[in-house]
Amino acid sequence: MSLERAKTYLKNWDLDKKVLEFDISSATVALAARALGTQEERIAKTLSFDLGEKVILIVTAGDAKIDNRKFKDIFSTKARMLPLHRVEEEIGYDVGGVCPFGVNEGIPIYLDISMKRFPTIFPACGTASSAVELTPLELEEVTPGSLWIDVCKGWEE
Repeated sequence: MSLERAKTYLKNWDLDKKVLEFDISSATVALAARALGTQEERIAKTLSFDLGEKVILIVTAGDAKIDNRKFKDIFSTKARMLPLHRVEEEIGYDVGGVCPFGVNEGIPIYLDISMKRFPTIFPACGTASSAVELTPLELEEVTPGSLWIDVCKGWEE
């Protein structure tokens, strides 16, 4: 169901045919990189945060980590991950398959600049055994209203 939700969403840009499915788990950055035969940093991980009054998603490169100071400067609150038991209900996808495609209405999506250094990146596609290869520009195009931000550390070249 979640894979079909992501594919249906991506079909609006004729990108549904690019969705990759695996016989093995791609639920973590390391597992996804192994399943795809690529570097961990090229995995686009989608993180969900609880800001109190709202939930947001931030998509980052696989080797990037949230910088608490940068996060607080942008969102005026401490970075708090959404508790695992709330992820599927709030976002529309379960942990391991959270992606920025076709999420529940009203969820702001932010794209971290750490992904811009790659020609293509691989976000999940709604399940713990799927992904899609996109350019950073394609990712921006398929997440209308998304904003590029600088909220990570640990990836600088």
